[in-house]
Amino acid sequence: MIRFGDHLPQLILQFQQGIIPEVLSILITISFPVLAFILATLFFPLWVDYVRSKNFLSIKYTILEVKLPRETLKSPLAMELFLHSIHNTSDGSKLKQYWLGETRPWYSLEMISTEGRVKFMIWTEDRRKISLMSALYAQYPGIEFEEVEDYARQIRFNGDTMKMYSTEMEFTLPDPYPIKTYVDYGLDKDPKEEFKIDPLSPVLEYLGSVGQYQHVWIQLLVRAHTKEQNKSGFWFTKTDAWKDEAKKLVDEILVRDPKTKVAGVPGEDGQGQRVTISPGEQDTVKAIERSVSKLPFDVGIRCMYLATKKEVFDTPFGIGGIIGGFKHFSSENLNGFKPKKIWTSKIDAPWHDFKNIRRNRQSNAFLMAYRLRSYFYTPFESKPLVLNTEELATIYHFPGSTAPVPTLQRVPSKKSEAPANLPV
Repeated sequence: MIRFGDHLPQLILQFQQGIIPEVLSILITISFPVLAFILATLFFPLWVDYVRSKNFLSIKYTILEVKLPRETLKSPLAMELFLHSIHNTSDGSKLKQYWLGETRPWYSLEMISTEGRVKFMIWTEDRRKISLMSALYAQYPGIEFEEVEDYARQIRFNGDTMKMYSTEMEFTLPDPYPIKTYVDYGLDKDPKEEFKIDPLSPVLEYLGSVGQYQHVWIQLLVRAHTKEQNKSGFWFTKTDAWKDEAKKLVDEILVRDPKTKVAGVPGEDGQGQRVTISPGEQDTVKAIERSVSKLPFDVGIRCMYLATKKEVFDTPFGIGGIIGGFKHFSSENLNGFKPKKIWTSKIDAPWHDFKNIRRNRQSNAFLMAYRLRSYFYTPFESKPLVLNTEELATIYHFPGSTAPVPTLQRVPSKKSEAPANLPV
């Protein structure tokens, strides 16, 4: 009778001499590609951030102060046409993106008040300033540009003597719901100056009333919106979540059957029965469909109220003025803005933040993010809003001559070309 124990030493010897070396050989063979895949997964995002940062630091940027003519008779549609010209969706080739760090170009449209002196600013790459200026000249022939130093770099925050309120804006409803635009205010019809109701006027009036030792900065970082790459199973596809969500919202408002696309409510037989929607719902559907028909931008909105002397920091004026100014772009049945992220945290008691360490750290971080105009990429990456050209032109455009802001600097005289038949 053969017992298993008699063959056990031989089986162990065969396992040690045959199977184990083969298994080790297989593991060594596959370890290199597996390790390479793990390292690539872990370090590829760091590499992309590195080459992007290197590329960002290698490019020269400039800040243009826009000086308005004494009379600006254009509606915000002129600004909308300008935005068309800077809508650049090119990210460059894969090689340029992941080896050279090239990114989609972005701009910063800024409205600032320095102790009540209101200015319009535009931050851009130096190599793009000529085309940007030409596009603005085409819509506003009387404007002038002046390259200036970065005002944001002229202030060094000191928590012992200064105080800051800072925030970013987000929507009150999903992205596809539009805000109240200049079309809703009737500015697309170019009424006479005395009949214009400009939603930007309260914002400019607030900026013009800023007092001594106070600063208010509003920054709109804009980049052309494109389809996003999403993973579906084993494949990557590009989809436009903004438009897809808009279609879904319209179908929900109309109670539209996903198969038949018939507006109605399901009947007993499973078929859609056509119903009548309210006028408000009709307006909402029209607004959403008009919104997605225009060119979209990724947008980040930052606002800051800074007092270089703590004693003059006015909470109701500074905080209330910023939030209240954006209320004019809101509507009950459409979208609106609200503060998203308070960088300077609310401290309920002194022991919650010993010697204001956390508040000062957050204030300096916000100021650094503002200076770098960083929003879409590291080091201060954040999820952007999606605004179309009509919405963006409503928030940032050049006001008419009736804007009640005496401290808004304008070109003192109107310029015109010399007659063609002037003797030499």
